[in-house]
Amino acid sequence: MASAGLRKELECSICLSLYTDPVTLRCGHNFCRDCIDQVLNTRDESGDYSCPECREKFRRRPALIRNITLSNVVENFLSTQPHQEEITGICCTYCIHSPVPAVKSCLQCEASLCEKHLKLHSKGPEHVLTDPSTSLETRKCSVHKKILEYYCTEDDACICVSCSLVGEHRGHRVEMMNEASEKKKEKLRNVLQKLITKRMKTEERVQSRVERP
Repeated sequence: MASAGLRKELECSICLSLYTDPVTLRCGHNFCRDCIDQVLNTRDESGDYSCPECREKFRRRPALIRNITLSNVVENFLSTQPHQEEITGICCTYCIHSPVPAVKSCLQCEASLCEKHLKLHSKGPEHVLTDPSTSLETRKCSVHKKILEYYCTEDDACICVSCSLVGEHRGHRVEMMNEASEKKKEKLRNVLQKLITKRMKTEERVQSRVERP
């Protein structure tokens, strides 16, 4: 528990990972150098600089002071942690400093999310979450770049909402993807059951002939 509490204190509030080359702003808050640099770069044009943590404003781009003590603490903390096996699954898109397993993928953002970033993710209806996947682009319409949410029964194709309203599938009978998927699965189960029954009957006939004197 103590280790978990310490780790929380050593996490950058921007990337939610352990500090990498930590630097300190004038207000006293710490960030990874790359993380705060990216934030400040987005505000260079407006000149509206502020701390992402406490929102304290700065008249000019703040100097980044390397926090040597914090850097040493992070290194010592990592040296005391059990060796972790290499992560071979799908990792969080936003954990840029160290790989963290993803628990969900967002089709709208085309990004995979760990537990922490999932909590910060938009809950809007357009953000459709699925099991972690590396083929997010294939879940979007190649024409309208929208999520494939419907199934066109006439053309036997997965389509987006624009395809059904203004595209080539306009006026066709469509179903929600999950409903169509369940129907397909049920149909396949029935076919499989028929094949199993047919196979059993065939094996019984063959066995009876073998046993016949």
